[in-house]
Amino acid sequence: MIKDLEEAIGYRFHNITLLQNALAHSSYANERWHNSLMSNERLEFLGDSVLGMLVAEYLYRNFPNRPEGELTRMRADMVCEKTLAEVAHRLDLGRHLMLGKGEEQGGGRNRESILADAVESVIAACYLDGGMDAAIQFIQQFILVNVPLTKMHNADYKTALQERVQQKKNQTLSYRLVGESGPDHDKHFEVELSLNGSVVGIGSGSSKKRAEQDAAHAALEKLFPKGK
Repeated sequence: MIKDLEEAIGYRFHNITLLQNALAHSSYANERWHNSLMSNERLEFLGDSVLGMLVAEYLYRNFPNRPEGELTRMRADMVCEKTLAEVAHRLDLGRHLMLGKGEEQGGGRNRESILADAVESVIAACYLDGGMDAAIQFIQQFILVNVPLTKMHNADYKTALQERVQQKKNQTLSYRLVGESGPDHDKHFEVELSLNGSVVGIGSGSSKKRAEQDAAHAALEKLFPKGK
């Protein structure tokens, strides 16, 4: 079964346990081994950084006339949850995931956040097994094939808000985690966004990054209504 995934990825692992680890969701690790450190979360952490760096380098080299803000928005779209979940569907990655009983029954194999995290974990597994060349091969084949030039999946609300706010001097934005709930495999975060000390947006999401984006989106709608 895992050989089917290797074929879909187009890479043969020297250490197959890395790929197996990339498929182990925290719900499975907690149920099977009572140890969340054996899940794919650490790989996801590494894969997120490897993916972000390689996509940033690609955009820098291939779009020399695009300003920093636009490159940031393009990168955000290419590494967003929706984009990565689409990659997971292409690989039929959900079929290979190891999930706990509750997550299985709750439709975890089709949940975008779980699929996106698994893609980042697979990228890290490729990187650890075959070095940067293996990670580049994966990203070139599955991520860089659809560079968003116009319409994007996922707006980078944090960058958009920062650009609007910086049109005035001495403006300070700050994000603060105000809530965290749920089990390890299904965390929920709440973030409060302040402008010059006053709360302008509250957001929530399955990660701190997503909660911050949600808070920035709320602040944009409040501070800069459409048409104003």
